[in-house]
Formats: sequence, C-alpha cells, structure tokens
Amino acid sequence: MQRKILIALLVFEGILAAQPKAWITFAHDSQHSAQSSITAQNLDRIVWQTPVDLDPQYSGNELLIHYGSPVITGLNTVIVPVKTGATGGFRVDGRQASDGGLLWSATSDYILPTHDWTPVFGPTLAAKPTPRVYYPGVGGTVYYRDFPDSASGSSGQIAFFGTANYQANPSAYNQNVFINTPILSDSSGNLFFGFLVTGTTPVPLRSGIARISASGQGSWVSVESVSGDSAMTHVVYNCAPALSPDLSTLYAAVSDGFYGYLVSMNASTLAPLAHRLLLDPKSGDKASLNDDGSASPTVGPDGDVYYGVLETPFGENNDRGWMLHFNSTLSQLKTPGAFGWDDTASIVPVTMVPSYHGSSPYLLMTKYNNYLGIGTGNGANKIAILDPDATEVDPVTGITVMNEVLTMIGQTPDGPPPSVKEWCINSAAIDPSTNAVFAGSEDGRLYRWDLATNTLTQKIVLTSGIGEAYTPTVVGPNGFVYAINNATLFAIGN
Repeated sequence: MQRKILIALLVFEGILAAQPKAWITFAHDSQHSAQSSITAQNLDRIVWQTPVDLDPQYSGNELLIHYGSPVITGLNTVIVPVKTGATGGFRVDGRQASDGGLLWSATSDYILPTHDWTPVFGPTLAAKPTPRVYYPGVGGTVYYRDFPDSASGSSGQIAFFGTANYQANPSAYNQNVFINTPILSDSSGNLFFGFLVTGTTPVPLRSGIARISASGQGSWVSVESVSGDSAMTHVVYNCAPALSPDLSTLYAAVSDGFYGYLVSMNASTLAPLAHRLLLDPKSGDKASLNDDGSASPTVGPDGDVYYGVLETPFGENNDRGWMLHFNSTLSQLKTPGAFGWDDTASIVPVTMVPSYHGSSPYLLMTKYNNYLGIGTGNGANKIAILDPDATEVDPVTGITVMNEVLTMIGQTPDGPPPSVKEWCINSAAIDPSTNAVFAGSEDGRLYRWDLATNTLTQKIVLTSGIGEAYTPTVVGPNGFVYAINNATLFAIGN
C-alpha cells in the first residue's frame, strides 16, 4: 500500500511540474493568450485524426457547429470533446498524443440549451486538488474524472447550487438549467462558467456565472446583478470567462439576446466590480452580442481586456465587428481593433516580430476577414498582427483603430479577385520560440505564419475545405499542432 501511495504522489508531482506545458482550457490559459510554451513541430504530416462529431449536420455546404477545444495535459494526454448524435449527445475521450490511441472515454448527459448554431461543449483541466478533467453535465452540473493520464480514475458530479439540492430533484434542474459556455479553470483548481436558466427551480436560480472552488464549494451571481441591468437574460453563448493575470478578477459578457455588457467580478466571491455597456465605436449604438459567435475576453499581460463584438447597424463595418479594448477596471475605453466577429485575440510577444519598433509591451493576433458582398467587403480575407497602443485610420469606416503591424491574406481564390477563402479560427495558437502563428482556413488547410519573415512558410491539407463555424488551434507538449476541420481533429507534426 505504501508503494502505491508513493507512486501516486510521484505521478501527481510530475503532472504539477509539467503543468506549464499543458493546454488547460480554450485558448490555452485563464487569460486566453493562446500562447504555447512548447516549440511546435513542422507541419509535415497528419500523424493521426479522430472525429469530434459522429453525426455532423450540414447546412448545404456549411457546418454551423462550434466544436469544443481539445485540452492537453502536461503529460501529453489529449482530451477530445465529441458530439455523438445529430442534435446532441456528448462524451470526452482521453487519447495518447503519440498515435491517438484511446486511453479512456467518459459519456456526459449534457443537454444543449435552445440555440441556432450548435454551441460549445467545452471541458477544462485542473491540477488541484488532484489532476482532473472537468466537463459539462445535465442540469448545470459538472462532471469530473481524476488522473486523466491514466486508463482508470475516479469520477463524480458537482452542482454549483449544491449537489444535495440537485440530487433531491434532478428533473427540475435538468429541464431548466444549462451550461452555455466553456468551463474555465485557474491554477488553484477553481472553475468558472456561464449558465442559462429557463424556468423555475427548487433553489431559485437565475441565469448567471458560476464558480466551483477546488474543494467543490459552489457559488453564483446573476447576470442582472453583475450588470446592474434587469433586462439581461444570460451570459453570451460560448463566451469562456477570463481571469486577470493575478487571478483576482473575472471577466465575462452578458446579454439580453441582442446587446449587453462586459462585466468584471471578484474571482473569489463573484461580487460585482464593474460593468461596461458595449457600444459600436462608429455609430455609438449598442454593439451586437450574437449567440452564434464564440468570442471570449482576452486579458493582456498588463491587465487590459479585449472582447469581440458585431457592429450596429449590421454591415456598417462589412460584418467584421470590432475588437473592443478596455483597461482592467473597464473604466477606460481604448482604441478598438477593426475586426471582432467570432474572434478571441491571441497575445503575441513583440520579440516575435523583429520588424516591429513600437513601444507596446505586446501585440495582438486577430482574424481580419473582409467578407465579400457585405457592405463594401471585397473578400480579401486576412489575419493580422495589431499594435493595441498605436493607431491608424480604418479605410472601411474612417474611424481610428489599432495599427496594423503585419497582415497575411488567404491563399485560395473564392470568387472575383481579391476574394479568397476565409480564415477559419476563433483562436489561433502562438509559438514564440519559432515566431509562428498557426491558423486554419476554410480551404481545408492549416498554415504556419512566420512573423519574422511575414510569410506562410508551411501548410498542410486537412480536408477539401468547408464553410464552418470558427475553430481553435492548439499546440501540445510534444509540439504537435492540433486543428479542427470538417468535424475532425487532426494532430500534425514531423
């Protein structure tokens, strides 16, 4: 028995030591930097692939489904969220990164909230109190499985409003409470997520933001309370909460189904700190917070907060939306980026761009599509590196926006020049050690963008291409790059 305990402790300590290599949540970490600490391999070949949807439902030539991001342990087990049915049904698979071999699988009874585009089923990893994977369950509950690097591990179910309360009347909660965002974890093992309430529950819940501590204690705050607006009805679908660099402040976006606020809370107590009505920088009207998107806040190393919205009126900015920019207390509105629709900004160290000679402490990478046929959109779809502290005049709207440091246009024609296929990302992986950005395209290829030379130095064909809801890219501890295209997760490497 003592030997088994010692082995367990050594494994536990090894996982904690390897945790900086892990990709624990959507966009890597609790600030959503999407920044890898591992050198990515070359895009030479597809090492393995696995479905993330066993029954994908197509809308013509489009796949309007937001697939959850894979998360990867420090010891290199890939946790893959899988949709198993036509309209629902979910599980998480633990796969060996070397060859994709199935290590374990766990089914969830999670039920999707009412939706248009299929929302995210988003798991997360935590190293404390034991190494765990958490994933959404029915009725606003969260399931966990311990030791995700092992073929076996204990499991359980937690309700943020009290597990005993849930067990006393599960049907009431199952019918009326739905997790509607990816789950976020912090370095202490605390969890955060948004939930939707559609009817009466024994414990009187209202739509809001939940916290489950590492010890399993739950708490929540309503969207009305945190925004100071009784018209707010839910956390924006797919909006993964984000934390300040010191983990003291939690950020999320709340909505009445059309418009809403960026809000901040005390990360320990969920006490409201600040709220900011989200406005279109050009028209001054309330910006659109579309539940078909998956934009999440990004928090910079200096504490500034970035959040993507759609423009109002529609088409004013060619359906590009805006990347709104605030200071950490949300008291100061700063220069916006010219694109924000369904996009979560990635953090780029300035050292990745040798040609940059500005004064900003970091740069942003965002999608930069310019959709053909919407407003003056010409289909010159790009990705961009932006300086959040420098400005230029946007040629589309004439307002002041973040300065473009570098841009890269798509590679596959899609209509009359300069129209090309869209970049197909909601979060792009950043590899500082090779000055690389990894971004997928609706042409079915994954590209490596070298920021030192501003060239696409590598590409690999994943599928023949499809129009789809945007997807993330991820880098694992062995340097494999992971991308989703046409309902399949691909592991790419040397």
